Amino acid sequence: MMDFKHFLGNEKIKDQISFLLNSGRLPHAIILEGESGAGKTTLAREIAASLVCRADGGKPCYNCTQCKKAEKGYHPDIFEYKPAGGAKSFHVDIIRNIINDIYMAPNESEYKVYILCNAHFMNESAQNALLKVLEEPPSYAVFILTVENRTAMLETVLSRSVVLSVCGVDVHAGAEYISNRYDDINYNDALEAMIAFKGNIGRAYDSIAGGEMHRLIGFVNDICGAVTADNEYELIKCTGKLSNRREICTVLNMLKTVFRDAVIGAKTGELLSGRDEAVKNLSRKLTDAKIIKLYNTADELIVMANKNANSALLVTKICYSLRNAIDL
Repeated sequence: MMDFKHFLGNEKIKDQISFLLNSGRLPHAIILEGESGAGKTTLAREIAASLVCRADGGKPCYNCTQCKKAEKGYHPDIFEYKPAGGAKSFHVDIIRNIINDIYMAPNESEYKVYILCNAHFMNESAQNALLKVLEEPPSYAVFILTVENRTAMLETVLSRSVVLSVCGVDVHAGAEYISNRYDDINYNDALEAMIAFKGNIGRAYDSIAGGEMHRLIGFVNDICGAVTADNEYELIKCTGKLSNRREICTVLNMLKTVFRDAVIGAKTGELLSGRDEAVKNLSRKLTDAKIIKLYNTADELIVMANKNANSALLVTKICYSLRNAIDL
């Protein structure tokens, strides 16, 4: 079995990869699909390390020379590529460089592993060039592509790959991982971020390190305050500060947790949101029926946001819908 030191959760994927490795059926191309921050690159590196590992037991061991080189990022048979910028910036020249290298035998291990990060930024020429090498790859070559959505890849590339979907992890396990790894982040802050970002460790950490989490908490507190104060102008003002679809979805998810706490947590004392004052105000000033309506409204708005609704229209809809929920 593989030992996953850095990649949390996703037990089904771990079992699948372990089976493929142990049975000698590992495909030449694996596509790891999932949102940014979900751990796709971490998993790709763990798979690569396991392929070069020299241990007899669980792999990767991170004790042998090969594993240490892989973990530090300078193993001569593991190559990692990233696009230069945004959409369509993963150019064909990168694939041509890989093709020029791939037919030379591995230096130190049985495999040569090519990790292509954010492959959804590949233009069509790059994907077609990759397809040619995937059709008849050398026996020792393994490609691991990370994508946010498999639909960005050509069907012909997908048909020659095994696609695995990476999901968020248990929020408590993620919070423990972040707080243990980074001395300046405490468990409670990490847990709050993990809940807000639905188990996405990368985004949770980035939100804390970059100060985004503090700003998002401010939005949530302001919205809850405006709702409990029955102040339409304040609600318009604070929802108007939401700037993009991802931010809107995150705030709505955080609001759902607060609304959940106001109905359930206020009675049991088990609060998930960390917004104690907002929860007290909601449970004191609004009926359970209204809070449940607010919860359902936030859920409906998230669905709308995920359908790529216009951000400006979403903000207007958020304000109207939240007001309508408390006017039962």
